[in-house]
Amino acid sequence: MNMKKMILTLVAMMAVTFGFAKNSADKRFDMSCDIYRLSVTLDLDEQQMDAVEEIQDNFSNEMQSLASLKGFQQRFGIRQAVRKDAEQMRQVLNDKQFHTYMRILLTTLRNRQL
Repeated sequence: MNMKKMILTLVAMMAVTFGFAKNSADKRFDMSCDIYRLSVTLDLDEQQMDAVEEIQDNFSNEMQSLASLKGFQQRFGIRQAVRKDAEQMRQVLNDKQFHTYMRILLTTLRNRQL
């Protein structure tokens, strides 16, 4: 009976440990943001805000899907997702807004070590 308890305890501890490791890795890829704060920072109008919200949701979902990849595939996927996001934002934002957005995005990626 003691051996069974020890094994179950060990399995439970490993499951919790792997759960925390997975969650911390997933948090790095969570690119969701407060659209209101972003709209204030970028001084967006209502149409731009709707478009930016949709683009940001797509980008966040795409980045979340990359969390399970490793190595070259993950780096390539991140590069492609950022490039696609930048192209879409470029169509919606003016030059000043776009440069501010890219500075925010690249700083976020650097801080999350992506």
